[in-house]
Amino acid sequence: MKDYWGVVLKKKYTYLIVIFLIVASCASFSRIASNDFINYDDPECITENNHIQSGFNPESIKWAFTSFDFFYWQPITWLSHMLDWSLFGANASGHHFVSLLLHIGAVIFLFLFLNKATNYIWPSAFAAAFFALHPLRVESIAWAAERKDVLSMFFGMACIFTYAFYVERPKLSKYILCLILFVLALMSKPMMVTLPFLLMLLDYWPLGRWQKAMNEQQAGNKFNSVRNLISEKIPFILASIASSIITFYGQNKIGAVAPAEGLPFLKRGFNAIISYGAYLEKTFWPVDLAVFYPYEIFLPLWKIIVFALILMLITIMVIYSMKKLPFLFVGWFWYLGSMIPLIGLIQAGSQAMADRHTYLPSIGIAVMFAWSIPFLFKREDIRKKILLPAAIAVLAILAVLTWKQCSYWKNSITLWNHALNVTKNNYIAHNNLGIALFDEGKMKEAIDQYNKVLMMPYHILTSDNDHLNSFYGGIYSNRGKAYAELGLYQYAFEDYNKSISLNPKNASLYNSRGFTYAKLNQFQRAIEDFSEAIRLRPDFAYYYNDRGNSYNKLGQYQSALDDYTKAIRLKPDYADAYNNRGTIYGMSRQYQRAIDDFNKVISIKRDYADAYNNRGITYFKQGDNQHGCDDIRKACELGKCKILEAAKNSGHCL
Repeated sequence: MKDYWGVVLKKKYTYLIVIFLIVASCASFSRIASNDFINYDDPECITENNHIQSGFNPESIKWAFTSFDFFYWQPITWLSHMLDWSLFGANASGHHFVSLLLHIGAVIFLFLFLNKATNYIWPSAFAAAFFALHPLRVESIAWAAERKDVLSMFFGMACIFTYAFYVERPKLSKYILCLILFVLALMSKPMMVTLPFLLMLLDYWPLGRWQKAMNEQQAGNKFNSVRNLISEKIPFILASIASSIITFYGQNKIGAVAPAEGLPFLKRGFNAIISYGAYLEKTFWPVDLAVFYPYEIFLPLWKIIVFALILMLITIMVIYSMKKLPFLFVGWFWYLGSMIPLIGLIQAGSQAMADRHTYLPSIGIAVMFAWSIPFLFKREDIRKKILLPAAIAVLAILAVLTWKQCSYWKNSITLWNHALNVTKNNYIAHNNLGIALFDEGKMKEAIDQYNKVLMMPYHILTSDNDHLNSFYGGIYSNRGKAYAELGLYQYAFEDYNKSISLNPKNASLYNSRGFTYAKLNQFQRAIEDFSEAIRLRPDFAYYYNDRGNSYNKLGQYQSALDDYTKAIRLKPDYADAYNNRGTIYGMSRQYQRAIDDFNKVISIKRDYADAYNNRGITYFKQGDNQHGCDDIRKACELGKCKILEAAKNSGHCL
């Protein structure tokens, strides 16, 4: 009877803890509901990605499974972005909310696994809450483009939870489900390649399979031997190897891997040591967190030595005490092992470290923390008096820090200003802040940010000539666009030419220069630049629309129609292209086609004043004054009032 009520009470506590994890996570991350997309990866991944916005169709699905954009092969992540866009469109809140739900799901799976495997509910609850509410989680959840983090973690934790049931009662169906969840995690983000290693750690503690296998092997029973423990991981290991090969191939294909001559392996190793130490430091002192940490080319020798000694001492300690305190051994090697793909030994991108890289590894630290502290307090009454208030205080502090950190992700300007406040020589922050200021029409402030980057010493900016030229090409182009907006065209073209000379294979640089030529009515030169941009990137709808506009200005209407149609084919919800094509149809007296295009524009964007105006003009040309007047009035309400003389004279629009 006592056991029965004990089980009932434990279930009750389990439900309450799950509710607490959900409520606490929602409260801590509540600010992301009002956050916008940011100008770092979000445009390319979501807001300007034709494949994502076209929804589920054979072409977009094929792209999801064949694309290596943004370093990884991540088809499940791309499909999740497509689903989000079909549900929420450009409303960033919906995208952020789904990421939070996935994070909460991963947290619950982690708690349920630890509780089931250890039968210690309170350390399991604290470890899950520590992981859930830590401000280092903000980057993975508040950054829409990092959907791959939370999605991969969701499937990874579901895999581990399923593994606990498989260990309890081995069945082929449970094993296959576990393997499927692991593959889905890899297809979301390959950071889960270390999961087979982590499963072996969990076999030691808390599952105790290694000890049992060793005992049975010594007794002559080979059914549950060490060999069987390893062999059951072979499909997982093969999946990890395949994912690693695909990832490395993809990163090399898009030029994301920093070459050895730019970042020698020894220097990467030193940076890895410092990063291991820095991640630990930020775990226990989570302040000055930034979306981008510049790579320190000159690493302090004293810091390398100190962090190396700390890592060695902790490693020796956990190995020495592994039989008595197995959770320290498992937690520490979880942290070290799962961080290996992310620590920069194979450098993808130019960041020294990233908060999102702690997502999976931090579970190891949470486990060490949750089980080691109670171990120091033997008496139950002391645990209740000290540990419970201390745990509540720690979680409350983390929740407040997370709530505060979410505010920095409000928009691009707040994000990059914060990054500049907490880091030094942050060239990415200056550049992206400049882009955000440009988008708000603050040209002089944007130029000031670009100038700050251009004045930095070369060695601070990047690690090799190719990346240096690519980065500088973008900076000059960005400054050129700001100069053009100010009417300083000579300076603008000097910057455009410099950018193209540094990075002649970047399509956007030609498009920027072409756009400025078009602004100066030099349409033939503009067409030449747009054509080169299209040659370099034939799948980008905006380039076709821009070239179509120049053809239109030159009176080459068929070429303009062809380009607008191509833009629409690449981006089916491209309102500007429909509006431009409708205008051409109207000029060539194809009135019904024109009206169809304007209808499409309005269905995509209800407040598109130009489309109402143009549709009204087309109705007038058809002799339909009533509908024409309705559209003209609507255009006027939206601030685009171009009433025709014929409409005035008709008396219907007065």
